[in-house]
Amino acid sequence: MAKANLTLPNGTVVNIEGTPEEVQHLLAVYSDPLAPASARSRASDAQRTSGPQAKVSQAAPNGGDTKVDLVEIVNLVRTCDTSERIESAVLDSTNVLNRVLLPLFIVHEHKANAFGLTSGEVNKILTELGVPITQPHVSTCLSGPAKSYVIGDKMRVKGHAVRYKLNRRGVQYFQQVLKAQSPDS
Repeated sequence: MAKANLTLPNGTVVNIEGTPEEVQHLLAVYSDPLAPASARSRASDAQRTSGPQAKVSQAAPNGGDTKVDLVEIVNLVRTCDTSERIESAVLDSTNVLNRVLLPLFIVHEHKANAFGLTSGEVNKILTELGVPITQPHVSTCLSGPAKSYVIGDKMRVKGHAVRYKLNRRGVQYFQQVLKAQSPDS
């Protein structure tokens, strides 16, 4: 029985146990970032049918299934068509709630709300934008003043990251924040 433990280039931790051929096949499939998802699902099917001795476990480094591109979100804030209004209404203001909701709004508007952000990711985005808010303060804001504007993917437990998305009310609120700064309003 062969065993392999490795970290893939994308940060995924893989533990494999099975015959040498199974281990080699799974390593080839899962380590190729260009392999189509269908090949990965076929490998998973083969792993399930090959018997109980073959196991694959994966854990993403940030605790979620997706790797969030924070630099892309920062660039979207700086280059979107409402960037001037965002700068004057949010970044030049001292309102912590609006600053914390900004990255969530950008993900909602420009990334089709495809993923949520953790308080640590919001902290990193705001730091890159030049308006740093510490991660504990972001977390406190998300569970306090922002709680009626966001949805978490799970219950909040100390030590476990919650991914937040804007809800319908949060989108309306943030659009009003930007509309108040609109030159034609």
